[in-house]
Amino acid sequence: MTTVLHDFSLSELTEFVTTGFDVKPFVAKQIFGWLTKGADFHQMTNVSKTLREKLAQSCVAVSARIIKTLTSVDGTQKFLFQLFDGNVIEGVLMNYKYGNTLCVSSQVGCRMGCKFCASTLGGLVRNLSAGEILGQVLAVNALGDGKNRHVTNIVLMGSGEPLDNFDNVTKFLSLVSSPDGINISERNISLSTCGIAPKMKQLADMGCSLNLTLSLHNADNEQRQEIMPICKKYSVTEALDACRYYFQKTGRRVIVEYTLIDGQNDTYSHALKLASALRGMSVHVNVIALNPVKETGLKGTSENTLKKFLQYLEKLGISATRRRTMGQDIQGACGQLRRSYLAGDND
Repeated sequence: MTTVLHDFSLSELTEFVTTGFDVKPFVAKQIFGWLTKGADFHQMTNVSKTLREKLAQSCVAVSARIIKTLTSVDGTQKFLFQLFDGNVIEGVLMNYKYGNTLCVSSQVGCRMGCKFCASTLGGLVRNLSAGEILGQVLAVNALGDGKNRHVTNIVLMGSGEPLDNFDNVTKFLSLVSSPDGINISERNISLSTCGIAPKMKQLADMGCSLNLTLSLHNADNEQRQEIMPICKKYSVTEALDACRYYFQKTGRRVIVEYTLIDGQNDTYSHALKLASALRGMSVHVNVIALNPVKETGLKGTSENTLKKFLQYLEKLGISATRRRTMGQDIQGACGQLRRSYLAGDND
């Protein structure tokens, strides 16, 4: 069995190496420091070669390696990561005025079946461990100048449904926000869910302070079921009730994502239904232009219709803005790069 060292907190790693490899606690701290820098065993120069060789026999130091990088004309970078078992996942680094935001994956593939998403086309392969999620951040962080943290914000909006991998995702939150590690505040982390209501409430009960985002895309229950099968299990009402619960428990305003699909959710009646569903809630709506995925056959709404939809929401008293579309020229939508890689397009 392979042990992913990024899965461990400093105290857990200390116990692991002191009991399993008979070394002093200060050695664990040295190893942990290297792991936080994204270093592999051969780079841990102040750790004995004998110990490094022993660790390498059953442990993994680098849980996610960047094997391909695409750079967009807008500066967005898309990364293909390889895991220790050969599986591949992807992430996107977006540059904003306030810092660099990394979108990370939480699963290899996805089983949610959302019709507009490339991540789910091949189904779920497996969950990522907490350390494999963290490993994506550390790998990209290592691309910086070494003085300032390269990744300042994180969004769990890559491949996979984070709340379908609840235990590993919450462990990741603990690891990435730890003062012992890279110490990214939960307030700088966003998590997007398709609406697994019980897990949304469980997240609130844990006292999380991250930014919760509901991937809604249609406020009509029957119509939403057509593009998001999760709605057959947890209705629009249940998902929005969980958003209210999250706000009550944490005081954190929830973001609602609404991707416009031509002819399916972009009319005035859809805006009216959305406004009615959100009335009285502390939410903000991110209206998104569909990032095309050729396999889905879905078409994004026109620029004119998108602007009208925003105007509808404004007149209906709903806080809404258009979310900037980034990285279209580098297969920016979730799962596209991984899918092309698996198909043999490795140029």
